[in-house]
Amino acid sequence: MHIVDLIIFGAYFLAMLGVGFYFFKTNKDSDDYYVGGRSMGAWHIGLSVVATDVGGGFSIGLGGLGFVMGIAGSWMLFTGLIGAWLAAVFLIPRVHQLSGKFSFLTFPQLFKHFYNKQVALVAGIISAIGYIGFTSSQLLAGAKLASATFLDLNLQTALIIMGVIAVGYTVIGGLKAVIYTDTVQWIILMGGLIFIGIPLSYYAIGGYDSIQSKLSSDFMSLTNIEAVTFINWFVTIVPIWFVGMTLYQRIYACRDEKTAKKAWYIAGLFEYPIMAFMGVLLGLFSRVAAEQGMFEYAGYATAAGMDAEMGLPVLLRTILPTGLMGLMLSAYFSAIMSTADSCLMAASGNVVTDVLGSFSKQPLGQKEELRYSQIATLIIGVLALLLATVMQNVLDLMLLSYAFMVSGLFVPVLGALFWKRGTANGALWAMILGGTTTTLLVLYNQKLPFGLDANVGGILVSALAYILISSIPPLKPTGMIKAA
Repeated sequence: MHIVDLIIFGAYFLAMLGVGFYFFKTNKDSDDYYVGGRSMGAWHIGLSVVATDVGGGFSIGLGGLGFVMGIAGSWMLFTGLIGAWLAAVFLIPRVHQLSGKFSFLTFPQLFKHFYNKQVALVAGIISAIGYIGFTSSQLLAGAKLASATFLDLNLQTALIIMGVIAVGYTVIGGLKAVIYTDTVQWIILMGGLIFIGIPLSYYAIGGYDSIQSKLSSDFMSLTNIEAVTFINWFVTIVPIWFVGMTLYQRIYACRDEKTAKKAWYIAGLFEYPIMAFMGVLLGLFSRVAAEQGMFEYAGYATAAGMDAEMGLPVLLRTILPTGLMGLMLSAYFSAIMSTADSCLMAASGNVVTDVLGSFSKQPLGQKEELRYSQIATLIIGVLALLLATVMQNVLDLMLLSYAFMVSGLFVPVLGALFWKRGTANGALWAMILGGTTTTLLVLYNQKLPFGLDANVGGILVSALAYILISSIPPLKPTGMIKAA
């Protein structure tokens, strides 16, 4: 990599750390740290939401889908559009009103309001575990990108570098730093893809004629996808818009309900069609380049045997000239950082407010709580980094983290908002049984009928447990017990 690219790349990271230090001095309490003072605007929130949800994991993951199946991989983010708009219509009107009234900081506090402390505690644990896994997927995405770009940089070293930078500015800056850097990072990514990545890649591989000659027509067809694949994506991704701690923090951070709804509509459109097609097209271009032998210098004679998620970063390293390489690399790292920092904030909020807070006998002071939050964010970042060292596939780790949270939390939150007969016992067992079912199915590699994802089984078990247990009438004390 040329020294010019390194300077551009380094300047970007210094700027991100600078934002963190700036907000380190302005954060006064946990409201500032976790929900940005509840005063953010629609465009900042909307871009932060899509940057967090799509981020580097989906950017690299979408490239992998484009490499394997072509433009039909874009349907994955179509489910993001559906989830965002459903949440804007059905979730935000209820949640924003409650957050303003009770000053919520986290998603599980909603469960404490509708159910009880025990349900909120379990929800906090599930959410924290899920977001630690999700943070790991982003660090792994960044490490894959870095190791593919710098020939002498191995994956483990790249992971450490990514972890130090992403955790660093998140720990010190809080949600305001995250949201403002997300806005800048997303603009960098969009500009990089539109004006650099896509046109130069298309030209380098020889245009449409090369695509036709090297790939089958299925790669350019939106129908190159099995129905069960779309169903699995839908069941895993749409519900995350109703249980994602990162999303609730941004609802709470909006200045009013109208701002929150507008932000979610903006985020949905950026997910699909904009980012969906740009991501898979670059992956498709990398597949053509691999088939043309453009990656032989990197040890890949053809696409066969190549990690699909490595195709896109290797393509960028191959085709981009000095200067533009640094800009494009910064763009992809921007996407990765924008998700990693948000997931760290989510897990930290769960641990400090929902888990540790449930055992605290008296509330902490504002400054003390802020310091505990920063320490928790640092510890969680280290745990996420350790997890990333034992995982190999970004998209698999992301979807597994999604599934773990969704199967445990989706049914209880729908019950809390839309079913008055739901009970705390029903919610508690729905979370435990739903999350456990999905985890066991994945760990023991048990297949469901028709190729359905394990998450489908977890949600069904969770729904049955919630309905059945909530329908059991409470036991009435007997006359003997009354007398006693």
